[in-house]
Amino acid sequence: MRQIGPFASPGRAFAVACIGIASYSVMDAVMKGMSIAHGAYSAVLWRSVAGVVLMMPIFIARRRPWPGREALILHVSRGSVGGASVLLFFWGLVRVTMAQGVALTFLAPLIALFLAAATLGETIRRSAIGGSVIASLGVLAIAAGQWQAQASTEIVLGSLAIFAASILYAGSLILLRRQAQVADPLEVALFTSMVLAAVLLVGAPFFSSMPAVALWPGILGAAALGSVSAIFLAWAYRHAEAQVLAPVEYTAFVWSAILGYLVFGEHVTVWTVAGALLIIVGCLFAIRGRVAPAPQTEAAA
Repeated sequence: MRQIGPFASPGRAFAVACIGIASYSVMDAVMKGMSIAHGAYSAVLWRSVAGVVLMMPIFIARRRPWPGREALILHVSRGSVGGASVLLFFWGLVRVTMAQGVALTFLAPLIALFLAAATLGETIRRSAIGGSVIASLGVLAIAAGQWQAQASTEIVLGSLAIFAASILYAGSLILLRRQAQVADPLEVALFTSMVLAAVLLVGAPFFSSMPAVALWPGILGAAALGSVSAIFLAWAYRHAEAQVLAPVEYTAFVWSAILGYLVFGEHVTVWTVAGALLIIVGCLFAIRGRVAPAPQTEAAA
């Protein structure tokens, strides 16, 4: 059993993790606004640049050695896969409600179970198959809600983009398992942002431009919120077991619904709520009987 410090407890760790998820949800709202104002490509590009600017001084101050060849290969691989996931997610989030977008991302841990079986040789358990069936019903419920509302092509494309982002994010989680064995969290966060910024800068002349001065507070704020979220979650998972904290991830749906309504005037349909609940139940059913791996956010991507 993990030992915790005198000022930590599972309850305190749970509360801190909730703050971390709330911070990340606020960042999602900021990034959605930035993506609407300046395009998803520019929003992700300049947030990544801001992340490097914020984290590089800390990395240098700690006098960390430059990563070796194996670590660099993993950084580039995960940065590229995770970056594509983030770009697709925010492109899609512009076109759907925050609650619906976040609900679809809950599929990532479930998809990761099957990718782990394909790439790491892990055994697919019957509970994972049953969970995938339940979660699939959740996706169908969300799709049914769109059909009933006669959703536009843009909304459908946005949902498909976020679904694709979930698949890529699941792949990045598999790479993260290997990445975490050769690098500490700060190095992982910094180099993920560096790789993503470098890749997106190649296409910047065609898909982006320097954001207006008025947008930079939002860009820096998004990068700072992502960093705060990562720190809070890292602290929480240091002081409590992953199986205690895993459900915290699903509080993101509540925050996304509240922020979507307050900031963008979005209304959550019954179909979206039902779909989110089925996806959550499916994920929890799939990981029952085992300690879930600590959820990882793309806060630094």
